[in-house]
Amino acid sequence: MKKFTYFTSEFVSPGHPDKVSDQISDAILDACLADDPNSRVACEVFCTTGLVVVGGEITTTTYIDVQEIVRKKINEIGYRPGMGFDSDCGTLSCIHSQSPDIAMGVDVGGAGDQGIMFGGAVKETEELMPLALVLSREILVRLTKMMKAGEIAWARPDQKSQVTLAYDENGNIDHVDSIVVSVQHNEEVSHAEIEKTVIEKVVNPVLEKYKLNTENIKYYINPTGRFVVGGPHGDTGLTGRKIIVDTYGGYFRHGGGAFSGKDPSKVDRSAAYAARWVAKNVVAAGFADKCEIQLSYAIGVDKPISIKVDTFGTAKVDEDKISEAISKVFDLSPRGIEKALELREGKFKYQDLAAFGHIGRTDIDTPWERLNKIEELKKAINL
Repeated sequence: MKKFTYFTSEFVSPGHPDKVSDQISDAILDACLADDPNSRVACEVFCTTGLVVVGGEITTTTYIDVQEIVRKKINEIGYRPGMGFDSDCGTLSCIHSQSPDIAMGVDVGGAGDQGIMFGGAVKETEELMPLALVLSREILVRLTKMMKAGEIAWARPDQKSQVTLAYDENGNIDHVDSIVVSVQHNEEVSHAEIEKTVIEKVVNPVLEKYKLNTENIKYYINPTGRFVVGGPHGDTGLTGRKIIVDTYGGYFRHGGGAFSGKDPSKVDRSAAYAARWVAKNVVAAGFADKCEIQLSYAIGVDKPISIKVDTFGTAKVDEDKISEAISKVFDLSPRGIEKALELREGKFKYQDLAAFGHIGRTDIDTPWERLNKIEELKKAINL
């Protein structure tokens, strides 16, 4: 009998309470950077029934209308009157300027805080991402689009998915073990209709795209049988509570720092993007089939304190040589990362990343997904 190892990743929709908070935080960041690219922003959002609280530290030369940003984003996500939470909610703003003790370290090009950041890449998909996370995300991208287009009229914004894959003894994906989808819905629809629609119109088209073995798949669609009360009305939302969803679905390690609401001087965000950029180029260069990069920083210091490469036994090149090549090819100082990854240039919206994940996106041209350092890395290793 074959022995399998099981790995699971989950994803949540833009209407999940924590994702509502993430998107509002990043919408405020986008508004600041649009008029003042040098804005310092650390914006946190709390949302619950009838109330959104915006707090944190913002230093900027521009004016932002917090109420307008909050209401516009909630409406865009799809919450309407009668759902327990909508754009006609109370908003409370508690914002002050950045601490001068932090600012003096950032002003000279140093990191905005200490911390550890991870990035990874693996040959499981074309975009070099873990397949379980990609499947979970694509299920909700499809479901959300169909909800907004009115193709699934009973669906509401709060949705979650989860995919479990079975790996054989050689570490290869053998089959899809189970799919979990929970979707908020109106009062009228039956559970049988929800189950049929989600499996046939949402899940199966995604699985067919990847030509996976689904012979003995198990489905869990709205397992409790009812999900009418949802969103911030059913569960309080808070910025930064979906860091695993935002990255690799648990496949690679995470340093613990959230992304949303933070300007690029915060290495929690910028260095995590950079670590993905490095890892993806390492794998694409053929140095390994799987690679995880750890970076560490100290507040006010303009270079990483450490760089660690882990290829999980898949390296075709010595890991020490890979690490040396990374140090030569990539400028991983906070300002170097900001410049190379175009983090203050307004070429993409941070709020769009908050909606469907920051890593491995193929629908947005994010610089940390570009394979533009392969030849330099090969040259640095004399290949």
